Amino acid sequence: MIGQRSFIALALATVLSTSGTRLSAIAIPWLVLTMTGSPVLTGLVGFAEMLPYVLAKALGGPLIDRIGARRISVWCDGLSTLAVALVPLLFWLGLLSIWALLPAVALIGVLRAPADAAKQALVPSVAAMGKLPLERVTGVMGASDRLAGTLGAAGAGLLIAVLGPAPALLANALAFVLSAIVVAFGIPAQHGAVPARDRTSRYHTELAAGWTVLSSDPVLRGLVLMIAVTNLFDQAYAIVLLPVWVQTSGLDVTWVGIFLAAFSGASIAGAAIAAIIGHRLPRLAVYTTGFLFAGPFPMLVFAIDAPVPAILTVLVVSGFSAGFLNPIIGAILFERIPSPMVGRVIALFGALAWSLMPFGGLYAGLVVDNFGIAIALGATAVLYLLATMTPLAVPSFRQMNRRPLVPA
Repeated sequence: MIGQRSFIALALATVLSTSGTRLSAIAIPWLVLTMTGSPVLTGLVGFAEMLPYVLAKALGGPLIDRIGARRISVWCDGLSTLAVALVPLLFWLGLLSIWALLPAVALIGVLRAPADAAKQALVPSVAAMGKLPLERVTGVMGASDRLAGTLGAAGAGLLIAVLGPAPALLANALAFVLSAIVVAFGIPAQHGAVPARDRTSRYHTELAAGWTVLSSDPVLRGLVLMIAVTNLFDQAYAIVLLPVWVQTSGLDVTWVGIFLAAFSGASIAGAAIAAIIGHRLPRLAVYTTGFLFAGPFPMLVFAIDAPVPAILTVLVVSGFSAGFLNPIIGAILFERIPSPMVGRVIALFGALAWSLMPFGGLYAGLVVDNFGIAIALGATAVLYLLATMTPLAVPSFRQMNRRPLVPA
């Protein structure tokens, strides 16, 4: 019963925090576009949030293992509430400019990173307490993440249209504080308990030990390198290419939310199916197919200026296929990471996987400025497709079908 309650609480906290983050991922770029009209400055703001996020995630892993994942999640979500609320406050005071926005979003990135890593680090203990297969738990968490993306995207379009992009961020602040409350009261302290470790070990020693685990596993190395590249293009698409396409097509901001919600909504079904039958699926084939549909297809359909109904159809099919990815990736991670090191290795993996994302917006802004939105979308789709073919060329990816037993 306790395990089931913790499982539900973790899923709900993920929905809350991720939906708020998805809302801000639409509101902040749209705010910059309306303030400046510049794709490059829009990309710069994305860089200002993502670089501190990546660094904080990379360096925060040992703290999660020392202090406890549950405690880190609660505190960082609570502080993120205040950081996000700073943007609408500056707006109402008439002090919001691009130069005030840059440090504000950097602070948001620093606080959001440990909270995200901590929630992920809670997964193995929640799965063990509930005696559930990892694929089932990571599948439900993946479905929760996709549900959050759908709610955040749909809500963002509506709130931005009604309130404006800066005031709409109050919904993000509310989501963070609710997430902190759910984890604090819904997940017992033993789930966030600090595992037994050498109390004399130093921070940099623990960080290096996490790096050793990650770098010595060929499957984890292959995964993190490929995901880092695809995340670069996903970020370019989400914060610059899609908003610019919508704006240049004469559509209003609600269509950014509609397109993202169509993709995320369909991915809920894919993640739900993965939660039920994921442990019986051929991982490599599903992984490769999921990435093929997740990136290149949506970008190409925008690049050719397809009719809106055709775009929505492609997004639904692509989202369904992409829904299988996170459950598979999550199960592989937790199978291969020793339990006393989950926090630091998960944080390092997440930081490296996101390491190129700060440059996604800058890349997209420069390409759009120099070549136009259609060429930018088409070129990014081709580069994404090349990255998607990596598992077929690199032998280490084939080992992901094996399920090794990791020492506790």
